[in-house]
Amino acid sequence: MTSSHARLDWSEFSQVAPAANAALMEVGKAIRASGLDRDLTELAQLRASQINGCTFCTQFHLNHLRQLSVSQIKLDLLAAWRDAEVFSDREKAALEWTEMLTALDHEGVPDSAYQAVSAHFSQSELAYLTAAVGMINAWNRISIAFRFPPPPSTLEPKTAAQ
Repeated sequence: MTSSHARLDWSEFSQVAPAANAALMEVGKAIRASGLDRDLTELAQLRASQINGCTFCTQFHLNHLRQLSVSQIKLDLLAAWRDAEVFSDREKAALEWTEMLTALDHEGVPDSAYQAVSAHFSQSELAYLTAAVGMINAWNRISIAFRFPPPPSTLEPKTAAQ
């Protein structure tokens, strides 16, 4: 069985690999500045983090989505988004694209998947969405390799009286 102790936390990673951390942070800034809907990119990054089993990034993006006031029902149903009617066609296209890029097989991404997502996104939007998925997959691998402990949840625990 694998030990679950942290090898590094995110702040230590940023200190021992400042250029790598800074480069990934700059990609994040470019994605946020692109005009692509932040809720959408955060949902895509959360979904990739769920698929990859990255505890740190899953909690990190849940926190961001809560700060953006994304509905709890979307957060609850994200793992089953295909059958959940709370997601728009655009969100579903982004989540399908995210899953394709996160769980790549040896044949890559089929033209049909590209055509489907292209119906909902401009070339620029799709480029930034793809960068967001690529970036979170990189962060997931770094976080999993070093076993970053998750950040505190922004969800307030309810007391028995509530």
